Amino acid sequence: MAGVFVEGFARKFVRNNARSSLIRFLQNAAGFRRGAKEIALQFNSAIGLDTLRAYEETHYRVLGDAPATLRIGHANPDLAKLHRTFGVDCSAFVTAANPFSTLISAMANAARQAALAEQLAIMGLRFIEGIGEHPLGTWAGEPSFLVLGLKLSDAKQLGTKHEQNAIVWCGSDTVPQLILLR
Repeated sequence: MAGVFVEGFARKFVRNNARSSLIRFLQNAAGFRRGAKEIALQFNSAIGLDTLRAYEETHYRVLGDAPATLRIGHANPDLAKLHRTFGVDCSAFVTAANPFSTLISAMANAARQAALAEQLAIMGLRFIEGIGEHPLGTWAGEPSFLVLGLKLSDAKQLGTKHEQNAIVWCGSDTVPQLILLR
């Protein structure tokens, strides 16, 4: 009887240890330092790892009178001031440009961005112009908006409607999060 218990325990230990080793390997291989749930989401995504890495490295710049640069995973005191000024506890950085990260013309992007601005205005939302720029400059900056007071579920719907792979959402802690939509 003890042998059966030890054998069952050993199988379970090896299975769990192998799973932990695989997760650590994937985290290191992908350059991510996250939990297993986030890694699984990323590996189940239709978005390639290089694109995900680019999204995480991008500087999401809020323009206007109160500029701020949002970085994924880093609390932002300038964003906290914007939240306080406008009396909101969340915001989203969204674009309609380059659907599913497919580069399209500047004219087509301008039309898509104008449609997004019109939709935000109809929804009665306050928004500030922005631009998403990768620090290496290998991809043209994308016109964007910081939408104040936009709840996560609404931000996801907006991003999906405008054919985006992901959005950036910030809760009351003002830590920008990359939210995958595919």
